Amino acid sequence: MKLFCTVIIILVVLAVVQAADEWADKRAKLVQIVRSQGVVDPKVLAAMSKVPRHLFVAETYRDQAYNDYPLPIGQEQTISQPFIVGFMTQALRLKGSEKVLEIGTGSGYQAAILGEIAKQVYTIEIICELADRAGKLLQAQGYKNITVKCGDGYQGWKEHAPFDAIIVTAAPDHVPQPLIDQLAEGGRMIVPVGRFFQDLILLEKNEGRVTRKSILPVAFVPMTGPGVQH
Repeated sequence: MKLFCTVIIILVVLAVVQAADEWADKRAKLVQIVRSQGVVDPKVLAAMSKVPRHLFVAETYRDQAYNDYPLPIGQEQTISQPFIVGFMTQALRLKGSEKVLEIGTGSGYQAAILGEIAKQVYTIEIICELADRAGKLLQAQGYKNITVKCGDGYQGWKEHAPFDAIIVTAAPDHVPQPLIDQLAEGGRMIVPVGRFFQDLILLEKNEGRVTRKSILPVAFVPMTGPGVQH
């Protein structure tokens, strides 16, 4: 009986290890795809190699978690395409000491990538159910440098401003002024802007001046909330 139980334990352990290796292999292949598309920052690639994207998607879509396309996460929202996650993170040029604000927590995956690189991440989600789910998942993954709240991302998070970097993962039809105001001197913000067809805009603040550069056509879910209503 003792021998039988030992064999069962060994088989279970082997199954867990095999499953872990399978996810790691899929992540490695995804990182190769993302790198081939121009995401070359070692810190970003290391984060994407580590963060288990399959835990941030519904069980229904888990077998597609490491394909390079967005997936539904409920509430008419999506987890972004991995390339876009890597591209936007790379554009922030994070060194590791930054305080970052994310608008649009969604599944929490982008926050986890940021949390692997930046010193502190503050992330806002307007849909409280998603904010609660992401917060619990990030906590379970051991992230102590990520703070999640449910709120209107258009207004930013004034209590913790200024931010060295801001990343917006839902599309407003203009760049929110509160976010510009909360960007630190020397800071960078990346945001998709447009109602139907969107451009990914990179903003930099230097000596009080804000420069803007359009860098990529994209498709994001629209930003919602009082701030974007006219």
